[in-house]
Amino acid sequence: MVRAFLLLALGGPGSGPGHAPGHAPCRVLLARAFAPPGTPPGTPPGSPPRQRLRRKEQLLAVARQVASHCHLHQASSGRPPAPPLAEDPPSLHNAPGGLFRLPPGDPFPQGTSVAWLAAPNLAFALVCDPRENLALAEGTLRHLAPRLLAALRPPGTGVLLRPDAADLLLDRLLPHGQLLFLSERFLQAADRELSR
Repeated sequence: MVRAFLLLALGGPGSGPGHAPGHAPCRVLLARAFAPPGTPPGTPPGSPPRQRLRRKEQLLAVARQVASHCHLHQASSGRPPAPPLAEDPPSLHNAPGGLFRLPPGDPFPQGTSVAWLAAPNLAFALVCDPRENLALAEGTLRHLAPRLLAALRPPGTGVLLRPDAADLLLDRLLPHGQLLFLSERFLQAADRELSR
């Protein structure tokens, strides 16, 4: 099961307290937490404020680690920093990505695995249960990321996300946090539904 999906804007060059030298902090553009196994169905989304704050802190901790992996990969590749997001979404066929594990208590009570994929100035991540099929998680991320990029609109120097398109994609490709084997036919049907 997927515990959470994250889309974050990677911090560019900058400095200041609270983040890695040479990089501004990352910013979470979209986060979707899925109910962990054992959660009773129908648990109200308006959970107590303390639980919501805890979930937000957990996702921010994961986002910082994903950004750190992306910056480390960028620095080790020797390539110049990526330009801002262009009008046409870039191809993510050869986009860098990876996996890492989070030990129990850092930030989730149980250990988790994180699959991530980097695009110019953006990163996508799936936080998965430790026994999840990580090859399937990576494949899902590679199918999901270009479709989400197509839903992004660059207004000048920033990025706006169409939340309705993002929600539709997550509901279709990750229903209730379940990874699916995505056939080409299924993806084409999802694309047609999104274009409407």
